[in-house]
Amino acid sequence: MKFFNHEICVCAHLTQTRHAQKTCAEMRKTIEILFWIALAIVFYTYAGYGIFLYLLVRVKEALCKRTRIELPEELPEVTLLIAAYNEEAVIADKMRNCRALDYPAGRLKIVWVTDGSNDRTNELLAGYPEVTVLFAPERRGKTAALNRGVPLVTTPLVVFTDANTMLGPEAIREIIRPFGDPKVGCVAGEKRVVQSREQAAASTEGIYWKYESKLKEWDDRLYTAVGAAGELFAIRRELFVAMPDDTLLDDFILSMRIAMQGYRIAYCKNAYALEEASADMTEEGKRKVRIAAGGLQSIGRLAPLLNPLRYGILWWQYLSHRVLRWSVTPILLFALVPLNIALVAGGPHRIFYGTILLLQAVFYGCALQGYRLSQRKIKNKLLFVPYYFLFMNLNVLRGIAYLRRRRGQQTGAWEKAKRAA
Repeated sequence: MKFFNHEICVCAHLTQTRHAQKTCAEMRKTIEILFWIALAIVFYTYAGYGIFLYLLVRVKEALCKRTRIELPEELPEVTLLIAAYNEEAVIADKMRNCRALDYPAGRLKIVWVTDGSNDRTNELLAGYPEVTVLFAPERRGKTAALNRGVPLVTTPLVVFTDANTMLGPEAIREIIRPFGDPKVGCVAGEKRVVQSREQAAASTEGIYWKYESKLKEWDDRLYTAVGAAGELFAIRRELFVAMPDDTLLDDFILSMRIAMQGYRIAYCKNAYALEEASADMTEEGKRKVRIAAGGLQSIGRLAPLLNPLRYGILWWQYLSHRVLRWSVTPILLFALVPLNIALVAGGPHRIFYGTILLLQAVFYGCALQGYRLSQRKIKNKLLFVPYYFLFMNLNVLRGIAYLRRRRGQQTGAWEKAKRAA
């Protein structure tokens, strides 16, 4: 009897062991699947989409050549709209830049919307007879200023720019050129970050914007650009739709709502705007957090764009270029490390996954060293690039907290980041 009981116990133990091994194997398999899904999404978001987009553009243009749109003999009337808050320090430079624009003076109207400004902004602008100033004493944020200012514009085209942004001489001529296509409702200009030897942030932000500009160009050449940046973009005035005053990314929401109306967003790299880099990484962080929070806010407010049956290729471009960056990809990026550690600790392919973990450790180590050098004002592009990449993704997570703190606020006003002197 004892022999049979012993046999039963052994069998039960073996059964439990096999069950535990099966459970562990299934868990390892699940972790492995999650790891590769996360790695694939991260790679696709930051590199794969660009590669795929480039190949599609090459195929399309091999089958159908692009035609250059010529400017009309009589240039249309255009309003250059500048929303500003306490910008007395840049008024002289900005107006000097406006007067240097190569566009018929009688056909270019300059309008400043200066809501809430309590410095010498309005006083200084009064010295420029060609300027129309729209002022309201209450500061409700840039979006509210645009909602109030655009309906007062009388020209068919509106060009938006920032007070601290300097435009290229041909910017207005070039940015209105794509409107020769009636399917174009918005044109995004190119943002160029002024390089600075003293500011490490400047060179890396410049690299980022060069890559971002190339993606916008390919997006446009395939079908449509995905949003516009507030430094320089233009719209057909009748397509303007008022936005909630608490909108953080007014430029993106405004341009994408035009795309949702069935119009294209063209990208014009010959219409460029120059902007100083942030003074340091702390100031750059303020911008990145606000952009990240605005991106998450935009996903909610542009929810219909997530319908592939209705928006087709626009849906794919929007999801790939914007939604993934502003939502799941940063989370998956940082989840790769613990998933990788679990595969090394409990899997049969320890050498393979250990090598991947080592590469991750090297990358994070380079980013850490890049951070340390930036704190000492030492510039090293090789180390600063991984630091800036992680910096951007960390600020997406910070943007979630920022958006939660802003819940209930009714304005889109924010603290401006300081620029390099």
